[in-house]
This record gives sequence, structure tokens and C-alpha cells, in this order.
Amino acid sequence: MKRLLIAFALVAAPALADSDLPPAPLAYTQLPDPRQEAQAQALMETIRCLVCQGQSIADSDAELAGDMRAMIRERIAAGEKPAAIRAWLVRRYGSWVSYEPPLDRTTWLLWAAPLLFVAIGIAVARRSFRRRRA
Repeated sequence: MKRLLIAFALVAAPALADSDLPPAPLAYTQLPDPRQEAQAQALMETIRCLVCQGQSIADSDAELAGDMRAMIRERIAAGEKPAAIRAWLVRRYGSWVSYEPPLDRTTWLLWAAPLLFVAIGIAVARRSFRRRRA
């Protein structure tokens, strides 16, 4: 019986994760100014959903993503620049929230890894071609 209750709790927990509150006012409502809405959309497509992790907040239906969309639209409507909003989000949630993380001491491997893999691939290919010639 105890195992059944634990299993039920683990299965039911994600279903109970969202609240019953209505979405934030600007979560699904576009700004009246098309230029500001375009800025908001461009920014939302480059911010990672903290719940879904594989989607941008523009594509996610998670409650937190809706709150973040509303916050971005509110700040852009108030005249704040998208770069300032992105900087605030990175300070608040860390550089992982951005699909374009900055190059610094914590992300250098992320940026260098593709170059390292290409170099390793070239070295392996050269070694394999040399063995075939000999």
C-alpha cells in the first residue's frame, strides 16, 4: 500500500505543478504597437523556458513561460530595450536562460567544443588516410 501511494504521488506530481490562477494579462496578448511586439517576439524566441528546457518561452505553454512573456511585453511597452531585459533575465536566472550564452570562464568549453571536435575529426581522418596509403 505504501509503495502504491508513493507511485501515485510521483505520477500525479507533474499534473499538479501548474496553479489554477489565470494567465498573466500579456502572456497571450500581443502589444498594440507592432514594432514593440516584434521586439518582444524576437527576444522571447531567444530565451529558454526554465520548465520545458528545450523550448523558448515563445513556444512554451508552461505557466512560468507565460509569466516571462508577460514581463517582457510589459517592460518593452514601458520603453525598456530588449538588451537590458535580456541582461536582467541572465542576472536573475543565470546565463543558461539564454540560447546565446556569453563567452566567459564558465561557458568557454561550450563555445570551444565544436572546434575541438572538428580538430579531432580532422586528426582521425588524416591518420586513417595515411594508413590506407601505406
